[in-house]
Amino acid sequence: MKRRLFILLPLGAALGGCLSVKTEPIEVKPIHITVDVNVKVDKALDDFFGDIDKKAVAPKS
Repeated sequence: MKRRLFILLPLGAALGGCLSVKTEPIEVKPIHITVDVNVKVDKALDDFFGDIDKKAVAPKS
């Protein structure tokens, strides 16, 4: 049994060295993200507090 293993191990190592693996290069592309959340929140706050701001600016008579 040890004799077979002694013969098969070098043979397996020699055949394993003949294998080749071909890989394709990885392509990295840029990602563009546009976020308009601040503008929408700012407009919503202006609409919500608009009446309060108008009353604060109006002159008292």
